[in-house]
Amino acid sequence: MRIAVDAMGGDAAPSVVVEGALLACRYLKGHKVILVGDEGKIKRLFSALGTFPPAIEIVHAPEVIGMHEPPVEAMRRKRSSSIRVAAELVKEGCADALVSAGSTGASVAASCLKFGLLPGVRKAGIAAPMPTRQGGVSVLIDAGANMAPAPADLLQYGIMADTYAKIVLEVQSPRIGLLNVGKEDAKGNSFAKEALALLKSSSLNFCGNVEGTDIFEDTCDIVVCEGFVGNAILKAAEGLAETMLHQILEELRMTLRRRVGAVLCKTAFKAVKSRVDCSEYGGAPLLGVNGITIISHGGANGRAIFNGIRVAARLAEMDLNARIIEEVGAAITQRSE
Repeated sequence: MRIAVDAMGGDAAPSVVVEGALLACRYLKGHKVILVGDEGKIKRLFSALGTFPPAIEIVHAPEVIGMHEPPVEAMRRKRSSSIRVAAELVKEGCADALVSAGSTGASVAASCLKFGLLPGVRKAGIAAPMPTRQGGVSVLIDAGANMAPAPADLLQYGIMADTYAKIVLEVQSPRIGLLNVGKEDAKGNSFAKEALALLKSSSLNFCGNVEGTDIFEDTCDIVVCEGFVGNAILKAAEGLAETMLHQILEELRMTLRRRVGAVLCKTAFKAVKSRVDCSEYGGAPLLGVNGITIISHGGANGRAIFNGIRVAARLAEMDLNARIIEEVGAAITQRSE
């Protein structure tokens, strides 16, 4: 598989992207990594490291779309931007998947404009893995691709995430919940009630409304919501995890006894950190586009980029989109009958 990576995307790009590409060359045999970005900067990093594996290729793209730029406008104006050129490589068949830790809006815009949507799909959705108390993950969709969906879009999010969970997470019959302010059917606004009715009438394993706390429990495998809400939840969860970790570390440093206890519990702390560390997941797939896109966290480190490349290659190999087309088509047929 050939994975195009936006080398200029992310808070610490391109150094962490180069680090992730080198990890991919070491552990993912048979794959090729195409780094798209400022060729001079990327080559200087490899030169400083004294290595340049044959499985890595550089494609020059000198422009970068910043986090605060309007994504669609910037995509059209910056024709040599790293995310646009990387998406074009996938569109032209020169790469099999795209990975970016840059602007989420730019990644979504590039994927939608260059790949187009899958047949029958109304809107793309970001499927973000969320750690649960039981040690597994739940899938939150949409985590920020579409800020103004229709209730029918939430039904399709459920269908696409259901297919993703079956193939990638190997969940036989994923349980799907609709995020709401309460579990009763009467709760929520008209949008939520209409989405609830659509999900109830589908063939999905729908378990009804769920609340925010259920995302981190074993209540369901997939939580469906609108992108504005999903993105706010994702960032709030990240912020809370960082705050709690900081406070725990501060308390452990307070006394000698606590410091000794921390040393004794070091392996346990590492295990917990790995379970909630977003770098372990690599990123979130953008479901619904006619291509494979993995959107990594802006603060991604080298390991996160490596895992993003790994997940992108796996999704491309498993032909996820063919299954999504099949399931969405079946749902459309069911509703029209």
